[in-house]
Amino acid sequence: MRDRGEPAPAQGWLGACQRSGCGGQKKLIEQAYTLGAQQGLSVWCEDEAGPFQAVPHPGPSWQPQAHPARHPHQYIRGGTTKILTLFHPASGQVRLQPAARCTNAVLHPWLREHLSAVLAELPAPAPVQDSAATRAAWEMWQAGLTLPFPLPEEVPPLRLLLVWDNLTGHKTPELVLWLCTHGIMPLYTPVGGSWLNMAESIQRVLKRRALAGQHPHTPAEIGSWFEQTARSWNARPTPFVWNGQRRQRRRRASQDPLHRLGGSGACTRQPFHQPKPNEPAECQV
Repeated sequence: MRDRGEPAPAQGWLGACQRSGCGGQKKLIEQAYTLGAQQGLSVWCEDEAGPFQAVPHPGPSWQPQAHPARHPHQYIRGGTTKILTLFHPASGQVRLQPAARCTNAVLHPWLREHLSAVLAELPAPAPVQDSAATRAAWEMWQAGLTLPFPLPEEVPPLRLLLVWDNLTGHKTPELVLWLCTHGIMPLYTPVGGSWLNMAESIQRVLKRRALAGQHPHTPAEIGSWFEQTARSWNARPTPFVWNGQRRQRRRRASQDPLHRLGGSGACTRQPFHQPKPNEPAECQV
């Protein structure tokens, strides 16, 4: 509240407070977004969106004048679907797959397939000459963690950083060992820290473009709309940059104007392209 016309005073210091204890995880993820590319590492984000119901979704839709969209007044269970998302913020490219369920039996094979395709597109790593330096490059991305997972005795060159949620299915020994043997370092967001995952932002964009104002009748229709939206997005992708609280404190907004996005600390350097018709529209929202 303002104090007699003056700006609101800063919050008083009440002594030592209990922090979440997840500062190490947050710092590593923010360093991955800002320093990962400088070290020659590819940074990807993974998340599972949904479930999305086959019901009318709120939002604008184009309809002929005097003929608004009409939705059924009865609630009909049409089923649900989830969207597996793999996002590359530096280029804006997104890979997704609709799935009826998101169990480990579904997620892990899909993740191995797409991460293998991503690694195949990256430059081939140089042969390991100093095993100690290679291991130190891995351990750098575990600095500050209270419970770091043990690394294999022999690790390949680090090639990719994977940011995703702190779920039990993401920590199965078989999956973590597969990631490490392929040069992928998983970085887990802490509890209540989904805003650190920039895949949350791209999922909001795709959901709004695919389902806003629409009425899907089957889960297959939802998945098809998401895939069509992702193909259109990848045709003209918009790169995302990290603009978390630490980065905001170290820069001035006037020097590097950014456009904020919802869902995470992601931003874009330019707004999304929205074509405008030259002639007056014959439909209304």
